[in-house]
Amino acid sequence: MENILIKTVDLTKTYNVGEIDVHALKSVNITINKGEFVAIMGASGSGKSTLMNLIGCLDMPTSGEYFLDGINTSKLAQNEYANIRNQKIGFVFQGFNLLPRTTALENVELPLMYDRLEKVKDHQKQATEALKKVGLADRMHHIPSQLSGGQQQRVALARALVNEPSLILADEPTGNLDSVTSVEVFHLFQKLNDEGITIVMVTHERDFAAFAKRILEMRDGRVIRDAKIKDRLNAEEELKKAIAEAEIAE
Repeated sequence: MENILIKTVDLTKTYNVGEIDVHALKSVNITINKGEFVAIMGASGSGKSTLMNLIGCLDMPTSGEYFLDGINTSKLAQNEYANIRNQKIGFVFQGFNLLPRTTALENVELPLMYDRLEKVKDHQKQATEALKKVGLADRMHHIPSQLSGGQQQRVALARALVNEPSLILADEPTGNLDSVTSVEVFHLFQKLNDEGITIVMVTHERDFAAFAKRILEMRDGRVIRDAKIKDRLNAEEELKKAIAEAEIAE
């Protein structure tokens, strides 16, 4: 049990739409160990986003149990639920979700403002270290409009890392990026994963899922496939190829 980070037991989510019950998730049982890099795939309506929201403690299940780092989140009060989300989970979204008029440093500091346990004493130092980790130390005083799409996503990733979470959740993290920049982001993901950070990512791109170590495929609210990725792509090698191809195209 010590190595298990995520465990769901008959996790179910039902939405009431008028008089109709929509069964978004149906008795899902998964286990994800610390240090894994998992891609969740599936068509629209398959349940992948619902599963991501439950894993991220952004929503509560209708029934079943969800254990995060040994804690049964189903038993938590609302404020405890918010605390575990803030302390143990970092989020990376497709749209970056950066505040437009604040610097990269201030954007990364934002989650620390909600640190009710006051775990971090020096917010600016912690945020600076997170930006260094994603290679943006020289851009920390720039606002988002002064940054490229790839740099903005790196700021978003630094913000996800600033609380030193147990888990990074990435929802279509390269959906707004070109192919070269997307591979750059996956190169960073793989480096962070090699350092021991657990990453769970939702993607509809099978090529991008190949950067992960394991794939969970969903359909109609159930996991229909759970497999290790045999021919995993090395993002560093793919980045060299992508840059070379872009230079030829020019």
